[in-house]
Amino acid sequence: MDRSVKIQLLEKRKWVIIVGMVALTHLLCQSLMLPYGNALMSMLPDEKSENVVVVTPSLEDSAVESLIDDNVHVSGVLNLENEQSLLVRGVKSTEGYNARVNTEDEKDSVEKNGKEKMDSGLDGDGTDEDVDFVEDEALDDVDVDLEEGFTVDNNTQLEEASSGVMLESRTSGIQEKKVMDGSVILPTPVVSLDKPLLIGSVVREKPESGSKISDGSVLPNNGSSVPNRSAKKKMACDTPPKTVTPIGEMERLLVRHRAHSRAMRPRWASDRDQEILAAKTRIESAPFLKNDRELHAPVFRNISMFKRSYELMERVLKVYVYKEGEKPIFHQPILKGLYASEGWFMKLMERKNRFVVKDPRKAHLFYMPFSSRMLEHTLYVRNSHNRTNLRQYLRNYSEKIAAKYRFWNRTGGADHFLVACHDWAPYETRHHMEHCMKALCNADVTMGFKIGRDVSLPETYVRSARNPLRDLGGKPPSQRRILAFYAGSLHGYLRPILLKYWKDKEPDMKILGQMPPGVPSKMNYIDQMKSSKYCICPKGYEVNSPRIVESIFYECVPVIISDNFVPPFFEVFNWDAFSVIIAEKDIPNLKGILVSIPEKKYLDMQLNVRRVQKHFLWHASPVKYDLFHMTLHSIWYNRVFQIKSG
Repeated sequence: MDRSVKIQLLEKRKWVIIVGMVALTHLLCQSLMLPYGNALMSMLPDEKSENVVVVTPSLEDSAVESLIDDNVHVSGVLNLENEQSLLVRGVKSTEGYNARVNTEDEKDSVEKNGKEKMDSGLDGDGTDEDVDFVEDEALDDVDVDLEEGFTVDNNTQLEEASSGVMLESRTSGIQEKKVMDGSVILPTPVVSLDKPLLIGSVVREKPESGSKISDGSVLPNNGSSVPNRSAKKKMACDTPPKTVTPIGEMERLLVRHRAHSRAMRPRWASDRDQEILAAKTRIESAPFLKNDRELHAPVFRNISMFKRSYELMERVLKVYVYKEGEKPIFHQPILKGLYASEGWFMKLMERKNRFVVKDPRKAHLFYMPFSSRMLEHTLYVRNSHNRTNLRQYLRNYSEKIAAKYRFWNRTGGADHFLVACHDWAPYETRHHMEHCMKALCNADVTMGFKIGRDVSLPETYVRSARNPLRDLGGKPPSQRRILAFYAGSLHGYLRPILLKYWKDKEPDMKILGQMPPGVPSKMNYIDQMKSSKYCICPKGYEVNSPRIVESIFYECVPVIISDNFVPPFFEVFNWDAFSVIIAEKDIPNLKGILVSIPEKKYLDMQLNVRRVQKHFLWHASPVKYDLFHMTLHSIWYNRVFQIKSG
């Protein structure tokens, strides 16, 4: 009996030892696989909360953070007024958004508030260089209209200040901030599953020697206020470009990129690709066409290829419009003002038409319908000088559709396109959307614009969403008594040079500064363009300007002064036929260049302006060869000549 008990005890000890060895072996293996080898800590609950952010007041440790969560819907937005501690910018609502925006004052307010200007890029070094806020405009009191049905929780109102119009967010559900041991703890935001996705950004600024406060002084680390004696940084937009690509070199680049596509070869073959390749063959073998009843041959590079390409686009092209994306950044077009081009295209593309298909397997192209203007308005934190959260928002979107659909991964995004008119769009779409086709107003070859793949989008200044053709036309050439006209603010480095040489210098050269606000001044501006032979279109902060399309709208020959700017629809239009392109260095000789143009040449250009005008007009219901169809055609045309067989 005693012997059997001993045997049982030995068996129990043996099993205890075996179980213990197995447990130790498991912990050892787990410690090798887990980060930092902390196996025991992995068994404990995580004390960190995703909804609480602790920020210390130390300026030296300050940085910029973005809180982006694709899986929650935030109905309350946190907002701390003190810029030195923490700023949280939520989604601005524009419920009933029908605001009068003085575009000139908006730019002036940006300049007066510390020059809210930012450069093109945040790259490997992690710094966000400076580029300017928006292109200025000589007209005032312009409405910014959105499509009907736009609603968001918060109430945004537009407040007019002495320096311009500032957009202020009225937030709700703000909880009291808690202070513990010198740290600021944000309360947990209210989460509602029936609300659209809202994204806020947390900003903590990190100046080199202190924190800038509202009166322009610098707050050092010791807390005292002293005047800012540091040298003002020279903005990139305030200096000429380091390199210049002449228009002749752009022509050569277009030919080179047509012959040797740099697009990614598809990972697998598609019937849609074969249809595009067949269209390319037919376009290249288009029969010679000298004249056409609907098209004016002199304004085109090759009217035969354009005509055949346009016809094939109407018969063949199918586009899938992604439904993903939340308003107001996605699916919410702006129909007035400087950014109307991206809004009108979005509105007309999302409407039922011959090109849109519901089945993405039938599509040749894929459209990502976001508004670069609403992206800036919704997510950018004023005075933060940081746009990384804007770019991250689009990165998350592209990763989302790449994970949900197989089409992005098949071509690396080469058959996807976007249409964006805000100055920051090249920066916001860099890297993660690098292989997409981009229709951009800011078509600057020094900021990554790819001639032959990307499309230069005309920047149209729409004054009436209900009647975008209001005030169309101008006086006949015989009644145009003014040689050259310009009026506007002095944004950037170039316009002050223009006024330095030509303001009040010649009676037939009406080169003016900013015109006074008000309707009479606005009508005077329009009348001056209708009465001038040449309308000067100098760059502002960026290379693009709405004056180019305005000139065509009022039948005035545009004079483009903007190095490195790719003119709109460069792949199909012959801009020498209806415009004058002058290098920035030739501003001192501006009048000499204009008066040297023979009268016959001017009359031909003015006629061509009138003939090309219909290609730069928006219509509530699209018509053949209008701006909607020309934009879509250039995207199609570039894809045709960039595609590679699988």
